[in-house]
Amino acid sequence: MATTRTIELKTEVPGPRSREILERLQTSVAAPLSITFPIAAAEARGATLTDVDGNTFVDFAGGVGCLNVGHSHPHVVQAAQEQLDRFSHTDFTVVPYELYATLSERLLALAPLGGPAKAAFFNAGTEAVENAVKFARAYTGRSAVIGFEGAFHGRTYLSLALTSKTRPYKEGLGPFAPEVYRVPFNDIPAIRRAFQTLVAAEDVAAIVFEPVQGEGGFIPATQEFVEGVRAICDEHGIVMVCDEVQSGFARTGRFFAIEHFGVTPDLITVAKSIAMGIPLSGVLGKAAIMDAPQEGGVGGTYVGNPVAQAAALAVLDVIEEEGLVERSAAIGETIRSRMLVWQGRWPAIREVRGLGSMLAIELTDAEIASAVVAAALQRGLLLLKAGVTGNAIRVLVPLVIGDAELDEALDAWEQALESAL
Repeated sequence: MATTRTIELKTEVPGPRSREILERLQTSVAAPLSITFPIAAAEARGATLTDVDGNTFVDFAGGVGCLNVGHSHPHVVQAAQEQLDRFSHTDFTVVPYELYATLSERLLALAPLGGPAKAAFFNAGTEAVENAVKFARAYTGRSAVIGFEGAFHGRTYLSLALTSKTRPYKEGLGPFAPEVYRVPFNDIPAIRRAFQTLVAAEDVAAIVFEPVQGEGGFIPATQEFVEGVRAICDEHGIVMVCDEVQSGFARTGRFFAIEHFGVTPDLITVAKSIAMGIPLSGVLGKAAIMDAPQEGGVGGTYVGNPVAQAAALAVLDVIEEEGLVERSAAIGETIRSRMLVWQGRWPAIREVRGLGSMLAIELTDAEIASAVVAAALQRGLLLLKAGVTGNAIRVLVPLVIGDAELDEALDAWEQALESAL
């Protein structure tokens, strides 16, 4: 058991002040913006979040994977504040700034791209994916894109076409972008079949995949699959796009998840933990592909915002100085060992899976998963579900969590499982 207490529940959950704010949100905010936890945030530090009623939770949701360096890391906060004091915006393509070059250089030094490479920055993960497809189409002169069952690549229209979950993401929102074809994940023969039954290989600009499927339930790619995708792309002149929006920035015990496979992609998309939740995303890729669109062919008013880029440089400092790649691997071992004990105890836990600290348990059905998440909230732990049917519970804990905090959180999760099962 943990020796110190991090979790502190001063009221029932949700407390009166949170309930009052949620009522106001219900009357003033569009209903489709559904809320996972019925609590309103007041402040957050490291791996903890305190609500407006003074209740402190351990946060295993991490802003859906945006907080690998934790909430409000002082170094990142300072870097963003200092940049905000200098200037907040110029539109990079109107008046450029040095930060853009510095961040490009530092990320490209970390990216396993092999050879000359370049970067471009945007605002959200979905924009990174859309622009990766633009780069691939401009480079190949082709239009078709292949994605995979269980994938999540974003909510704007091309990315949404690639996303493989109807409810709540797609139902009633079509038609979607054309020339997007979907095949089963981790199935190389299915891609080759698709060239006979769905789309000619010579019409395919890109194959887009996640090295660990995120929303799909934290399903890692197999070694054979990643090597097979690389071989198919080489054989047919297709651009291999690795979506690291959720799996990047040390989440899997490597800086990029693709490093586990020893395979070099052509383009890598990044977002989420790049800037501690300040909106920023990017495409890192082989220079010839990144230079393919015509001048002005990619861009946008806010892309590569300087405050977000200053935060991103500070995030890289924190990951390096605090050894968060190694920490992620260590956290992952601790969590996995506990999960395997739980699996042995409760038959409702079908599988334990993931890489590094990007771990999930799969339960027999979504109702049980929801019951566990609800029970965890009452014990001061924020947990998120995942999976096409919502029957998995995933870990996106800030990598700065202390050992005692981690033990306390895992105890709360275990009690939630006991309560629900």
